Amino acid sequence: MKTTRLTIVLGLLACTTALADPPDLKPLEIGAAAPDFNLPGVDGKDHALKDYEAAKALVVVFTCNHCPTAQAYEERVAKLHEDYKDKGVAVVAISPNDPKAVRLDELGYSDLGDSFEDMKIRARDHKYPYPYLYDGDTQAVARAYGALATPHVFIFDAERKLRYHGRIDDGEVKPPKSRDALNAVDAILAGKPVPTPITRVFGCSTKWADKQADAKKSLETWDAEPVAIEPIDLAGVAKLAKNETDKYTVVNVWATWCGPCVQELPEFVTMNRMYRGRPFRLVTISLDDPAKKDQALATLKDKRVAATNYILDSADRDAFAEALDPKWPGPVPYTLILAPGGEVVYRKSGGVDPLEVRRAIVSKIGRTY
Repeated sequence: MKTTRLTIVLGLLACTTALADPPDLKPLEIGAAAPDFNLPGVDGKDHALKDYEAAKALVVVFTCNHCPTAQAYEERVAKLHEDYKDKGVAVVAISPNDPKAVRLDELGYSDLGDSFEDMKIRARDHKYPYPYLYDGDTQAVARAYGALATPHVFIFDAERKLRYHGRIDDGEVKPPKSRDALNAVDAILAGKPVPTPITRVFGCSTKWADKQADAKKSLETWDAEPVAIEPIDLAGVAKLAKNETDKYTVVNVWATWCGPCVQELPEFVTMNRMYRGRPFRLVTISLDDPAKKDQALATLKDKRVAATNYILDSADRDAFAEALDPKWPGPVPYTLILAPGGEVVYRKSGGVDPLEVRRAIVSKIGRTY
């Protein structure tokens, strides 16, 4: 499915919309000494600037989990590490973001947020070969370096003087024409001036702690959204299963009398808030007796499920299963992801692993622009 221009614009807005950078924030000047740091890493160790004193060049990459641009460059950062580690170059990644300052709709290209625990998952699953450090609690290191975005690269020579800062290259999701960071490393190793010491950065703005109020306000706005429920008959279920939309559709079958169903509804609310600005929609189907529609609605309102909510208007469960998904064995909760055209790309009987569902969603709608 082709990505529309509107989707790209929405993604850019979600990624870059933020409060202004701190008024005194500016990147280090070329020639400045590397600011010291001592930060926790996903490997369970603390990492300090002095730990890399033997390196002929030090590449400090401010990056994060959630940003599409950061994800687009993830493999290139790993390749830089692999290609240059035997040449005496050290690579260190630092997440500058306050995870509480990230709005849910800024996570529309990711399965993870920017918490330290989520960083551990990202580094483990993608086998980061370099240290990945957390600066989100105080953001003191990000301020000292002047990290404007994720990713933002700072490259220092053997004396830990800054010789380059800016982008990794000009390619993002296409082959680059300008190998800016690699050119800088090569020049430093050769003892030559860096040809272009400063380049513009692009990516997601650093999520400074003063954006927490905006993130909290967004939750309050979403919590106030209206919640409704409508009956759906078997013909409607069959039409839903065909998914004649351009959106990947999560269908969650639940009931008020099912404790695990009610317990996991907030996870689907979170997913809806993360991904609904993209080709995504959430549909719930209650198997409660239609006479108890008000009870089902009350539960949905309590959990703030502002999605497309239905209550099944049929007592024929076998016909319902045949209409929705013949492979459904019967228990609830039951969760499907339907691709445009109706192909089932994910199904789970019983409670879901939210991370597994988010990964299934992002694997289809994409992680980059």
